[in-house]
Amino acid sequence: MPADRNKSAILLFARFPMPGKAKTRMIPALGAEGAARLYRRLAEHALQVVRETRETSRIAVTVCFTGSRRRSFRAWLGTDVQLHKQASGNLGARMQHAVRQALADGASHAIVVGSDVPGISAGILRRACSLLAEHDVVLGPASDGGYYLIGMTRCHPELFAEIDWGTGKVAKQTRAASERLGLAVTELPVLDDIDRPEDLFRLRNDPRFVDVFTGKPLLSVIIPTLNEAGGLAATLERVRDAEGVETLVVDGGSRDATRAIAEEGGAAVFEVAGGRAAQLNAGAARANGRYLLFLHADTLLPHGFADTVRRTLDDPITVAGAFCFRTDGTDLRMRLVETSTNVRSSLFQWPYGDQGLFLEKRVCNELGGFGDLPIMEDFEFVGRLRRRGRVVTVPERVITSARRWRRLGVLRTMLSNQAMILGFLAGVSPERLARFYRGKRR
Repeated sequence: MPADRNKSAILLFARFPMPGKAKTRMIPALGAEGAARLYRRLAEHALQVVRETRETSRIAVTVCFTGSRRRSFRAWLGTDVQLHKQASGNLGARMQHAVRQALADGASHAIVVGSDVPGISAGILRRACSLLAEHDVVLGPASDGGYYLIGMTRCHPELFAEIDWGTGKVAKQTRAASERLGLAVTELPVLDDIDRPEDLFRLRNDPRFVDVFTGKPLLSVIIPTLNEAGGLAATLERVRDAEGVETLVVDGGSRDATRAIAEEGGAAVFEVAGGRAAQLNAGAARANGRYLLFLHADTLLPHGFADTVRRTLDDPITVAGAFCFRTDGTDLRMRLVETSTNVRSSLFQWPYGDQGLFLEKRVCNELGGFGDLPIMEDFEFVGRLRRRGRVVTVPERVITSARRWRRLGVLRTMLSNQAMILGFLAGVSPERLARFYRGKRR
């Protein structure tokens, strides 16, 4: 492939947010888990900004990682960026290696960005790229005397040598080295980085980082409905008992009392046409929570579900989760259905929508949400989640109405479900599968 000399290379340096290994200077103030969570949120913000920059500029994005395996970073940060393991040596040696490699791969210039600067923005990154058209080096100085960004059109090892890394001398020493080399240097606005406990006051009122201090990110429960008046009240009552939860009911045009029941149950209610996938995506777009839980209207969540979701998603390599499956049916055959469902969900990491699928809103957005399908939208979405990373089934159980099995019969429903899966995997069009499914329901 020919080199693209018009493309910028942005190199985001990141460490895996493992408690006790990330932001260690913050541990006295936040504890090991809180310090790791802080670093995680800062790095996720930095990568989001880089992605926003990429939307409007010709940019190759590389995460230069350390602290865990490549697949752990892929699960945490996504599959749309390159992942290169950091070289050995001190910070200067690692940055020099990354810059040299990016330029050797054909970039017109390389920009190294730190992952602990809440004020970084796409505008600043675009400015850095444009300045390098006329300057040899661009520097983003930090308020503590270091820098949060350095970019250059050629690799200059002298800018990374004999620097007192981790001190307030870094930016000054880098300027002096540039001057000795006769390089044309320009600077970006000074920004704060978050390195010490005394820096935390800058984040306490920032909604992007509030859960670092509370430990309880807001959870948005999204319930798509269509004529669900029969069981919705009980579902909402269980959700309403939880702390730190908002409820969104996305109605598809019900003709019964669904909307009134939802409003009485304290949910935010709005109507969206176009099918279940459109409802789920609309709910995710309107959700304020860091975490999303997609719930069927006839499914009861376990007590303490919100803490279960938060605890599960606190692991960066867990992409999504779901609950164990149980129905309100008493037939022995239903127990067999439940057992087979839970074995499939745990063994193959492929839960279905009636198990209460939960994930970060960030991950949902990065994957583009649910596909625009008339049916099997949850199956297809979980397939994409599995390709990114781990999808877990927690031991806590939801209780789903067995009404569909009662209406169609257990055996007929099982065979119908398997036929849908096999047809989808075999490439049968979702439209044809939807016609088949609706015919079986009659």
